Amino acid sequence: MMKSMMKALVKENPAKGAVIRNIKIPQPGPHDVLVKVLATSICGTDLHIFKWDQWAASRMKPPVVIGHEMSGIIVKVGAGVKNWHKGDYVSLECHKTCGQCYQCRTGQAHICRDYTILGVDFDGCFAEYIRVPEANLWKNDPGIPPEVACLQDPVGNALMAAASTDITGKNLLITGCGAIGLFAVGVAKVLGAHKIIAVDINDYRLEIARQMGASHIINPLEHNIVEKVLIGTKGDGIDIVVEMSGNKQSLQDGLKTLKNGGRLALLGLPEEKICLDLTNEIIFKGVTLAGITGRKIFETWYKTSALLNGILDVSPVITHKFKLEQYEEAFSIMQSGQCGKIILYPN
Repeated sequence: MMKSMMKALVKENPAKGAVIRNIKIPQPGPHDVLVKVLATSICGTDLHIFKWDQWAASRMKPPVVIGHEMSGIIVKVGAGVKNWHKGDYVSLECHKTCGQCYQCRTGQAHICRDYTILGVDFDGCFAEYIRVPEANLWKNDPGIPPEVACLQDPVGNALMAAASTDITGKNLLITGCGAIGLFAVGVAKVLGAHKIIAVDINDYRLEIARQMGASHIINPLEHNIVEKVLIGTKGDGIDIVVEMSGNKQSLQDGLKTLKNGGRLALLGLPEEKICLDLTNEIIFKGVTLAGITGRKIFETWYKTSALLNGILDVSPVITHKFKLEQYEEAFSIMQSGQCGKIILYPN
């Protein structure tokens, strides 16, 4: 007989931190499933919630079980669920979309006008079990291990950003080597980019970028990005800039490195408004700007799963593994920046 209680990491109060609590195991509704969580990973969003910054305070209403990147096994299905079964090995798309807006009805559900996020707006996966709407499920290839299968959400973000246009034989500049930036380096490498230049002020993460396939790394505290890039490309400049940091200077420097007709993919989130030289750096250069959010549901998942099944090795990015109860140590390392991706095991 299945137990009735489980441990979960709960954002209990509108303040810094989170706590482990024993709470009731949720029961699936007619179109839900109950999943036993095998592995889950900490996202930058979780860190915002843990620190309780301005974004988190404006968005969340505690108490909420946090976490939204996971892999697991279905242990129970709702009465109306027909295409999913007990024992299925799954991950999940963390955005619950409305299904009715213009974007949802025209194949653009990743930019739904009325979406909610698992682990932010309703209970997430930093727990032994999680209730998931069947529409959000993704069936994993059995050959992908749980600690990799739980990364398909952020790897999908990286794929959307790095491969939003053809990158084969192109020069890429990736500014910001958090986990998604590091995945973007790997994606660009396996998809045939020519030169991949990774930029960050964190030497620990720059070394991971090198392991993931970066041909050049630049620490802007030590070198001028624009000068180094133009020298490294023999004055040609960059075909595609993938901006992952949200840093004003990185964005402005990235634009200066772009060749005429280049593309700027923006995924990093600035904390302030940024002034750009639209006339000289974008309009006269014919630059294309692309805002990147989430993953195409489920088009990007098919591509991501294929890459992770023997093509893209993300193991250099997985730097730490902890039991769920060790979450405070995990978040402390996350805040220090001396990590890639951190995996938590609830069970």
